[in-house]
Amino acid sequence: MTKKKSILDIKKLSFSLLKEPYNQTEIEKSVNEIYVLFQKITEITDFDTKIEYLAAVPTAKGKALGLNHAAQCLLDYKRTVKFLKAVVMAIQEKQKAYPDELINIFYAGCGPYAPFVTLVAPLFSSNNVQFSLLEINKNSLESAKKLIESLELSNYIKATYLADAVTFKVPNPDIFHILISETLDALLYRECYVPIVFNLLPQFDKNIALIPENVCLNLTFKKNSSEETTHATAGYQEHKAGKILDVREAVSNHNSGTSIPSHLPDKEFDLKSMGDYHSILIDTEVHIHNNIKLFRGESSLTLPFEMTLEPPFKDNAIIFTYHMEHHIELKYRLN
Repeated sequence: MTKKKSILDIKKLSFSLLKEPYNQTEIEKSVNEIYVLFQKITEITDFDTKIEYLAAVPTAKGKALGLNHAAQCLLDYKRTVKFLKAVVMAIQEKQKAYPDELINIFYAGCGPYAPFVTLVAPLFSSNNVQFSLLEINKNSLESAKKLIESLELSNYIKATYLADAVTFKVPNPDIFHILISETLDALLYRECYVPIVFNLLPQFDKNIALIPENVCLNLTFKKNSSEETTHATAGYQEHKAGKILDVREAVSNHNSGTSIPSHLPDKEFDLKSMGDYHSILIDTEVHIHNNIKLFRGESSLTLPFEMTLEPPFKDNAIIFTYHMEHHIELKYRLN
């Protein structure tokens, strides 16, 4: 496959992923083609068992995915498509808002395929859009650079940084219009989205577009019943109890002049109000950009976590605390 054909194929496939209405079969076919092409260029086989391909990379707070796992994220189909649409939409919006400016994008945690460069750049001119890449995993960054060079997209790259996004100080932050950090997992567990946003977002202009725009952890009470409640689904019913964590709210409430906190304030929910609800669900709500969201079960990022609580409840409340030291995780205790 020639370089020219590869570039044309990527552009064609990227356009196909942006089509409406959404067709799951066609989406999977296109993403699979992109994945195979990226594998050939980068020589990431998914079967390499070297430690640098498998092991997660420690950061100042949390961990970054190993090479194989980061590459496989592309195959999370709805996630890839919705993020792609969001990035393209954000660029177009910034071009309208700043018609005479070069649109600069800071991409933290690009991984080995840097998909929101390699799939997005061919849709725009390098005279209009430029990317700066940051990645903590040396092998991932080298792979991304190899792929970008092979696809002849190097003229879209303003800078690359091998560094930890949790502690990185951005050079000339005022020039950037969009910040991308697709560095999260369900329940905001282990990966670094929250501390990265705490570190990076305050460095940029207040009008910067962050992708994903926000992530929330929501608590729901659940029971098996056929009666009408707040929300009904086949075989069971749900009552939305509220937000455990709203990342943008947490960052907004934090003094940006101080260090990233070791944990966020407790969030308490009354168990006595659960009545005959027998379990709780924790959902990860990923608000990507404007009206683009990932809903429950659409992605590995939005798989719900269910925990059974046996009534009668001896405790009055369940209290959640989101920790960022020494591990990134949501913990709970009963009171």
